[in-house]
Amino acid sequence: MLTGVRLVSEAAELAARRHLGQQRKGRSGEPYINHLAEVANLLSVASNGEDAELVAAGWLHDTIEDTDTTHDELAQRFGLRVAGLVEEVTDDMTLAKSERRQLQVLEAPKKSDGAKQIKIADKISNIRARIFFEPDFEQQLELMDYVGWAEQVVAGCRGVNAQLDALFDEAVANARATL
Repeated sequence: MLTGVRLVSEAAELAARRHLGQQRKGRSGEPYINHLAEVANLLSVASNGEDAELVAAGWLHDTIEDTDTTHDELAQRFGLRVAGLVEEVTDDMTLAKSERRQLQVLEAPKKSDGAKQIKIADKISNIRARIFFEPDFEQQLELMDYVGWAEQVVAGCRGVNAQLDALFDEAVANARATL
């Protein structure tokens, strides 16, 4: 099985290939890979670089949801923990957005510690991407809606990693300062 730097590197490479051509909401349609890199980096910092599987799962956290990647493929390439973490944070895209959001709020407290950390890092990254210099009214509304929902999800994830909790609070404060 892959370990350490090689595990993270191969996860990053697969994530980049699978999300090729996808663009991120906010920040002028930057490449989606930037989001995955930010989530993985947040997890690396929060774990002091000591949990390669968590960082690899950060790189891959949207692959099942957004691409044709399967749990079995991830398990075979990266191991059961990485595949399990990715599956645990994957939304059911057959549901309406409002249902997916409500499920995230309800299910967050039941997640593993690793999945909770991925959820928090994902929300930090997504809030940061929605902060604009002098946002227009529509951007302000979207940011307020997202932050309110993210706070509900993260409320069920807190207490696993104090550093991620603090970074989330900082992202929320920065978002509110732009409104």
